[in-house]
Parts: sequence; C-alpha cells; structure tokens
Amino acid sequence: MESQRDIDMEQKNPWHRKTILCILFLFLLGIVALVCIGVIQNRPLPENVKYGIVLDAGSSHTSVFVYSWPGEKENDTGVVKQVTHCNVNGSGISSYANKVQNAGKSLQNCMDKAMEDIPKRRHSETPVYLGATAGMRLLELQNATLSDGVLASVKHTLSSYPFNFQGARIISGQEEGAYGWITINYLLETFFEPQSIFRSELTNTYGALDLGGASTQITFVPEEQIESPQNLSYFRLYGRSYNVYTHSYLCYGKDQALRVMLAKQQQESNGSNIIRTPCFYKDFEMNYTDVYSSPCTASYLKEDMNSNISILVVGEGDAEKCRQNLKNLFNKSTCRFSNCGFNDVFQPHVFGKFGAFSAFYYVMRTLNASDTPLPLHEIKERTKVFCKKTWQQVKQENAHVKEKYLKYLMETCFSANYILMLLEYGYKFSNETWENIEFRRKIKNTDAGWTLGYMLNLTNMIPAESKQQPLLPYGGYVTLMVLFSIFLLVVLLMGLICFQRRSCTTGKYSI
Repeated sequence: MESQRDIDMEQKNPWHRKTILCILFLFLLGIVALVCIGVIQNRPLPENVKYGIVLDAGSSHTSVFVYSWPGEKENDTGVVKQVTHCNVNGSGISSYANKVQNAGKSLQNCMDKAMEDIPKRRHSETPVYLGATAGMRLLELQNATLSDGVLASVKHTLSSYPFNFQGARIISGQEEGAYGWITINYLLETFFEPQSIFRSELTNTYGALDLGGASTQITFVPEEQIESPQNLSYFRLYGRSYNVYTHSYLCYGKDQALRVMLAKQQQESNGSNIIRTPCFYKDFEMNYTDVYSSPCTASYLKEDMNSNISILVVGEGDAEKCRQNLKNLFNKSTCRFSNCGFNDVFQPHVFGKFGAFSAFYYVMRTLNASDTPLPLHEIKERTKVFCKKTWQQVKQENAHVKEKYLKYLMETCFSANYILMLLEYGYKFSNETWENIEFRRKIKNTDAGWTLGYMLNLTNMIPAESKQQPLLPYGGYVTLMVLFSIFLLVVLLMGLICFQRRSCTTGKYSI
C-alpha cells in the first residue's frame, strides 16, 4: 500500500523529477563554464618574438648576425639581443670584384644556417639587411661599375631566401661609427641609467673606437660643441636624445695603413724593391704584391711603375723607431677648427670612457693587454719586447695557430705600434685618458660592432606587433567568474529547497 501511495504521489507531482534534472543540468553547465573560462583565460600565450638579420660585409670578411627582440617594443626601440653569429668563408665581398657572381654565393652557408636558427613561421616577416663597409667604399671609389655588380650579386642571393629582404647598400663611415657607439652603450646599459636634469646628454655613455682593415672610427658624446655638422649624428633611443660626435677615417684601417706605410717607404728609398722596416720582426721577409692595388696608395704610384710590383719587406724589429716612422701617416700641419684629430678633421677633446673593439681588441689580446687595463707605458714596453722577437720565435710560440691566421700574427708588430700611434698621436689619448679605454670583443655574449646598433636603430622603423592579450580583460574575467559562481550557488540553493519540499510532501502523504 505504501509503495502505491508513493507512486500516486509522483504521478500527482511530476514536476519534481523534471526540476531535479533541470537543476543538475544547470549546475553542471555552470561548472563547465567556470572551467572553460579559467583554462582559456590562463592558457600560455604564444611567444611574440621578432627576428632580424644583419650582414656585416667588411673589407676582410663578412659576418652574419641574427638578432631577436620582443614584438612589443620598449620606449619605441626594440630590446634586441644576438641569437647567432656566423663568419662567411673567404674574404670580403669586395674581393670578388673580378668574379662578381661569386660574391652572392659566398653568403649561402651562413644564410642557410640563419634559416635553421629562426622559426619557420617567422621567416617571411624577418627583415634582412646587408651593410658593406670600407672595403666596398674603396671599390666604389676605384670602379663604381664593379661595386654595383658585387652589390647586385649579393642582392640576388639574399632575395632568393624566404626572408623579407630589405636591401644591400654601402653604409657611410659616419653610420658605421655611430652604430658602433649605440652597440657599446646598449650592451653596457648606459641608455637605462638615470639622467641628470641639468646635463641630459652627458650620461655615463661610452665612446666607441672601431678599427677594421680599411677604416677606423671614433665616436663619443663630447663635453664641447660639435663645430663641424658633418661629424654630428642625432639619435633618439629609449626616450632620450643624443648628439654624438663621429668620424671615420678611410684608408686608416690597419691593412690599408700598412700599404700606405710601405708605399711611403719605397718612395723614400728611391723606388727600391727591397724595403727594410722596423715594424716587422727581425728575420721576417715577405713579398707584398698588392701595395698599389688600392685607391689609398694610388697617389704614390709613379707613371713608370707597375701597380703589381713586388716589394720585398725585411723586418728590423724596433718598436720605437716604427712609431716614429708611423707619425708620417698623420697630417698635423693644419687645423681649421679649435681642435683637430688629424688630417684637418675636427675632433673634440676625448671625454669619458671608451670601448675599443674589432682589430683593437684582437691586437691587444696578442699582447695580453685586453682583459686587464694596462697603463700606456706598460703596453709600449710589451710592444717593444714583442717586436724584438724573431719571426721564428713567434711561430714556435704560436705553433697551435692555424696557417691561415699566421698573416695576422706576422703583422702584429706593425699593428700594435700603429694602434698606439693612432690612439695617442692621432686621437690624442694621454697617459691619463688611456686608462679609460677598455679593449673588448664581446659584452654579455654579444659581439661589439656596428651591426647591433644598426638593428636597434632600424627597429624604430619596423612596426611593433600588438601585444598578445588574454581572451578577456582582467576585470571582465573576474566579473564572469563571480557571476558564474553566484549562478552555481543559486542553482545549489534551488536544489536544496526542492529536495526539502519533496521530503516534506513525501512525509505528508505518508501520514
């Protein structure tokens, strides 16, 4: 009888079962909604990283640098870091003047590596820039048609890759110096230091000293006014403005300076094909056949001389005498300004700390003078001892050095003395200011050079991606979570009320 009464009650109140099922459905729906919103809102956002490739086509070799930076830029300038660095096999692209088709082919190995280093989904948006420096500047002066042919070859190769090729061009010496300055200060984080409200430009920025094979650059923020407009570069980086002095001396890279020195000495020796020079080791002998193949030495070539003349260079190993001879490379006879470096070029007095890189670093490393700053007189003494060695001694002490690097080693006596004269006599560093020079190759695992500065400056022209945002703004996310939580509580209360009513109804019918 009792079970029959229950059946009759359920038949009289069919809404109970439907209500319970509806409440359960709504409760589960609310749980699913909360979980879905939480998962979607807090899912890992895709990495928003952009990439760029810069090729440094120097006079002696080409290097390929891959950089990356966040898609959301900081203070209008990308926060750029070096990802990889690849040295192209062979000489610089200017050496392919007589086989221009090979200039582009020489870049393929390093560009293939760049394709592996950059995610494939980023290839089409990755800009590629090639900047040619002093080697191509000289080739352009010598033969503009050949220079154009070399650039056309590298453009053809680079445009064949799935990257966003932006062009290949010969950058000016001023650009090379200025971008090197940006690199040094970015890596040393001087752009992020607090500024003085009284001297907004004179932060603790470093000057930059760059020495290549064909040119040298000096760049810094001076205390005094820049008198020559052509030496002024303006930059705005990380919300600050900088007026920077910079100058590039073409033909004063260490390779071209050596050629000029030998051409001068041959002229002084009445055209003799045998030149004795104090700038090489004592028993060193070598034939140089390319002394007059450069525009830097063309003025020394007499009408009756063959440009391919072979000059036998015999070393004498006397550092002090070498430096005296090298003074002839720097013209100090005239100056139209309040202060000059050399060759009638305006230069403010050197101010602040300097980072010296490229050949500056490599030569000083050979003298064990790169890692720990040494006073000027100590470096001169080390150079003196080094130059007194015989070439045989030097080779024995460096038996582990590969044959292809011996050329740089055999010219180290000249290079070290040239650097001393360039910095002390040319740029006017004194015993006191010499201590402000730091010889560096890398800073924070990134190569010091102009390419990073170039990339940093160009990020101002590359559109920033919109920041990856969650599905909902934080306020909306919290509001939805609260609403669905309240919804679940309401559904739960409805369920409890329903069960209580059913229990009461069941009890009433059971009496």
